[in-house]
Amino acid sequence: MSVERTLHHFPLDPASRQVRLALGEKRLPFVEAQVRYWESPPEFAKLNPSGVTPVLVETRHQRTAVICESRAILEHIEEQEPEPALLGREPGERAEARRLLQWFDRKFDNEVNGFLLHEKMEKRLLRLGAPDLSSLRRGRDALRQHLDYIEGLLNARDWLAGRRMSLADFAAAAHLSVIDYFGDVPWKDFPAVKTWYMKLKSRPAFRPILADRWPGLAPAAHYDDLDF
Repeated sequence: MSVERTLHHFPLDPASRQVRLALGEKRLPFVEAQVRYWESPPEFAKLNPSGVTPVLVETRHQRTAVICESRAILEHIEEQEPEPALLGREPGERAEARRLLQWFDRKFDNEVNGFLLHEKMEKRLLRLGAPDLSSLRRGRDALRQHLDYIEGLLNARDWLAGRRMSLADFAAAAHLSVIDYFGDVPWKDFPAVKTWYMKLKSRPAFRPILADRWPGLAPAAHYDDLDF
C-alpha cells in the first residue's frame, strides 16, 4: 500500500523532532516542508489554526488526513504502523512512556525551553533583542534539575521508560538536542545521560537531526560529533 506523507515542521522545534525521530525509526518515508511558524503563514494556518508545528499530511487509499501537533501525530503513527513498537509492549511501560512524554512536553518545555530557547532562539527569530542573563540562568538551573532526574531514571533502567527504547526517549532527546544545538547541556556532570544520548545519537534516525542548520543560528562545535 502506497502512503504519501508530508511533514510540516521547523527544524529546531523539539516537538517536530520527536515526530521526525519516530518516522525515521519506523523507516517511514516522508517529504519535509519547513515552516517559519513565527511569521504565521496563511497556508500553514489552514492546516493547523493554532499555528503550531508539526503537522503531518498523510494520504492513503486516496484519502488525505491532516494530523496536527506532536502527540496526536505520534499516536497516529503508532496506530497505523505498530512495528517496531515505540510505546512499549507491556502496559506498565506504555503508561510510563506516556507519562514521560507529558513530562517533557509540558514541564521541561515550560521550565527549561521557556527560558533557554526563548532567549537564545525565539528572540533571534522574532528580533526581540539580546538574551536576558537572568532568564538564561533560570533556564540553566532548571535544566540541571531535569538532568538530575533523568540521571536517576537511567541509573535504574535500561531506557527512560523501562527495558526498551520508547517515545519517551525520543521526547527527551528531541528537547535536549535543541538545547545542545546551542551548547547548553552540561554533559560531563551527568554521565548516564551522556551515555544514553550517545546511543540515541548514533541511531540512523538521528542523522537528519544532526544535519539541521538554520541561517544565523550556528550549532555548537560538538553538536554533530558522535564522540562528543
